[in-house]
Amino acid sequence: MIGMSQERLGDSLGITFQQVQKYEKGTNRIGASRLQQISKTLGVPVSFFFEGAPEIDGSEVGFAEGSSPPYVSEFLSTAEGLSLTRAFTRIRDARVRRRIVELVEVLGEQNAELAN
Repeated sequence: MIGMSQERLGDSLGITFQQVQKYEKGTNRIGASRLQQISKTLGVPVSFFFEGAPEIDGSEVGFAEGSSPPYVSEFLSTAEGLSLTRAFTRIRDARVRRRIVELVEVLGEQNAELAN
């Protein structure tokens, strides 16, 4: 999207392109200072990496975990979970979002039945 290869970005950051791939896929987490370094190298604001992410309503205080079950955090820490969440939050039509949820629920139930 920016027009820079992973290898060139890695060279600019002093890391291997494999490490860049791990960041991109969500295999490795990116620290705040590294994220800031990447944003400067790419010439984009740090907020660029959070476009489409769900907004926080401000009710959380400090760094305390919310009441979400552990599987939610585990899912959101995967590349698929993050990608799905970003794509889903870009859908503006509430009816379309509801239909997607219904589809995923049915697929999940079918998969659970097949596993038994």
